[in-house]
Amino acid sequence: MIIQGTETLTSLIHIISESLLTPVVVLLVIAIVIVILSLGGIINEKISRKPITSIELEELIRKVSFSKNVSEMKSEIENSNLFDYQKEILIRIANNHDIGSDARKALASELISSEETRLIKKTNKTDILVKVGPILGLLGTLIPLGPGLAALGSGDILTLAQSLTIAFDTTVTGLSVGALSYLISKFKKQWYESDLINVETVAEAELEAINKW
Repeated sequence: MIIQGTETLTSLIHIISESLLTPVVVLLVIAIVIVILSLGGIINEKISRKPITSIELEELIRKVSFSKNVSEMKSEIENSNLFDYQKEILIRIANNHDIGSDARKALASELISSEETRLIKKTNKTDILVKVGPILGLLGTLIPLGPGLAALGSGDILTLAQSLTIAFDTTVTGLSVGALSYLISKFKKQWYESDLINVETVAEAELEAINKW
């Protein structure tokens, strides 16, 4: 009785395992497509990105610090080489020059934090694939080995070869997805972190200048 129950459960697990191969392969194909599109996107972003240089940032900080009014400050920010979203944050801070210093500082912190959250979301897909890619590759490796070993036992070399081919292909694909996703996320996070530091630096100068008025 116990043996029959064990065999039933084993057969059920075998059926479930076999049925997972197709979804795993489909997910790997979707993952590699996402990675290819993300790779194209990061190359395009790298080519089009023209971040502000350290010298330009220094000049902007001095200009903002010595601004005599809101209009002059906003004009300096608008004419800088900052990205549009960076300018938007700094101009919103300048537009709230008439509120209390603590409230203005809190607002600046919230605006920068919200932008950081938005930028982090842009790497969510590749962050997930860093872990999911190798897992799918491992599943694609192990699932075909069952039928392959069974075929080896019965002398069916052709089935064994097909199973091993699937296993190696899914392994390579899964590891490639993970590695490329890691690189894409890493470079993007470095860029966005640098952008946010620039915003925070100019915002500090902006807040100090407003407090002097």
